[in-house]
Amino acid sequence: MARFVRLLTIALLTLPAATAAHAEPETVYFKSADGATEIVGYLFRPEGHGPHPAIVLLHGRAGPYSANDNAGCTLVGRGVASDCNAETLSKRHKMWGEFWAARGVLALLPDSFGPRGKAHGFGRFTHDDPDRADVNEETVRPLDAEGALAWLRARRDVDGRRIFIQGWSNGGSTTLNVMIRQGEKGGFRAALAFYPGCGRSALLENFVSTSVPIAMFLGSDDEEVSPTICQHVAQRSIKAGTTVSVTLYRGATHDFDDPGKKRQAVPGNAAAMPDAMRRAVEMVEGLKN
Repeated sequence: MARFVRLLTIALLTLPAATAAHAEPETVYFKSADGATEIVGYLFRPEGHGPHPAIVLLHGRAGPYSANDNAGCTLVGRGVASDCNAETLSKRHKMWGEFWAARGVLALLPDSFGPRGKAHGFGRFTHDDPDRADVNEETVRPLDAEGALAWLRARRDVDGRRIFIQGWSNGGSTTLNVMIRQGEKGGFRAALAFYPGCGRSALLENFVSTSVPIAMFLGSDDEEVSPTICQHVAQRSIKAGTTVSVTLYRGATHDFDDPGKKRQAVPGNAAAMPDAMRRAVEMVEGLKN
């Protein structure tokens, strides 16, 4: 644990100059591109008037909220009292939202599950659970991401040419599906996919053909998804003309960037997390136009 703290501190201190982020995100609402669902989102705003680059953060199958609070949660939405809210986001989502805001990037975390009555999220190995069909990563969640993109583009404090997307696990699969849907059209400037599911049941196609770059971050010891399948998807995508970078962290597991003690007690995770954060910033800051 001490080694992790030391590595993370060094990584954060050597990144470009940061500004203070708000301690608690703002709760916002916007329409999914499905035209019907009002999505609740959590907005981490950087200091200053902007326009800022922005990033959409897509949670995994457990949802955006802490496992300590979400067991009894169902519906989350405008005017609904729930234990799942801006104060009970998981440590990882808070960390990344504050991380981006501190670096001048406006971060929006949409909740795809709560507005559809599933704020409790789903446990491991529940991919075939029929209750997940109406929040799936192929035909539902990409529309939430596209709704977030449209909402951000309408804001004066956002640089509409520099809106990125980042997703974890099921959200990582959603991120790749958004890129498949986007293709050669303008939209998200680049994509960051952390340990996505890349199998046939997770992706719209077995490769991604798009005009913007994609970065994949994988753990060699992932116990939930196959890094090998994702590497094959990346290889086919590169052959199709897409710019894809793949970072495979030896000894890292699923959720390697979860800042909790249990995950960071794994040496591979402790090494992977600060490196992935550094690479994510380099990608976003390297795409100025």
